[in-house]
Amino acid sequence: MDGIDAFGGAVDAGLLLLRVLVGVTFSLHGFQKLLGWFGGGGVAGTSRWFASLGFGDGRLATLLAGGSEVAGGLALAAGLLTPLAAAAMIGTMTTAALVNNAEHGFWSAAKGWELNGYLIVVAWAVATTGPGRFSLDHAFGLASWSGVVPGLLALVAGVGLGWLRWVTRTRDTA
Repeated sequence: MDGIDAFGGAVDAGLLLLRVLVGVTFSLHGFQKLLGWFGGGGVAGTSRWFASLGFGDGRLATLLAGGSEVAGGLALAAGLLTPLAAAAMIGTMTTAALVNNAEHGFWSAAKGWELNGYLIVVAWAVATTGPGRFSLDHAFGLASWSGVVPGLLALVAGVGLGWLRWVTRTRDTA
């Protein structure tokens, strides 16, 4: 095994660790929203919360956010259709940053968008670099789906759709 292969193996192992930790954790938030697992509100409780933020009765927002978190997170963890998984994560975090956190500035300690920003960058970076050899994309011959252009498309689609979801909510939450 030469130095380049050893380094490549380390990069692939690092990408696997990053994808699994971030992707599975992200999906758990979706399971909180959809199923009430891990102390979450389930569809009923999460829908009430989304309604208080101006998302109609909150049900569609719950299903979109929870579904994007579960599907995007698990797909990222598996390295499957990585740019699409990243776009789902980026869109959800863009909406979350705008609705919940933008007015509080950057720092999470002050309820800012810091964590949302980290997750957007991680998803974008994985879509750009690719999920590595230890992924379903690699196993299915889809490794060429990742790169600078697919990464940028995932970022633009995710931010655009997240922003669109934010601006189409009802602003009167009285």
